[in-house]
Amino acid sequence: MSEAAQVTTPDSAEHFAQEPVGQLVTFIEQHRAMIASALDGLTEDEARLKLVPSKTTLLGLAKHAVFVERVWFEEAFDGLPRSESGLVAGPDESFDLAPEDSIDSIRAEFEAAVARSRARCRGMGADDVVTGNRRGPLPLRWILMHVLREHAQHCGHIDVLREIIIARRTAGAA
Repeated sequence: MSEAAQVTTPDSAEHFAQEPVGQLVTFIEQHRAMIASALDGLTEDEARLKLVPSKTTLLGLAKHAVFVERVWFEEAFDGLPRSESGLVAGPDESFDLAPEDSIDSIRAEFEAAVARSRARCRGMGADDVVTGNRRGPLPLRWILMHVLREHAQHCGHIDVLREIIIARRTAGAA
């Protein structure tokens, strides 16, 4: 993964000329930035606000994004069981918020997880195989596409929830 992939945008000429891994990483970085900014300007109560029947909250989505990064760039690389690496058993539990979880703490966890993910992939090619996943050996390309899908899906959720929260705030001020 090249450092340039982290600074280009998906619609730049530089991005079009990148190798496939660089293109995937550019899109992932764009979604990581959206996730990192999802909680900007919100109060702690707004970040925890439940607007749907599921566990989905903005803070919960950010916490789940930490889980995604760690599962695919730590567990899949190291092969350690989730219990040994401090991860919850599954994705559903990754949305659970502890009383001590805050915008600042989850944002810091996300930034740290992303930094480790970037370091893990540095210098790897699309066909390089990672062997620690429970599914068996996987090429980096598959992992990157899966992470892109996960982050893109949740960025859509983030957009809708933020829009509702901001609209409620604006309506309350009227």
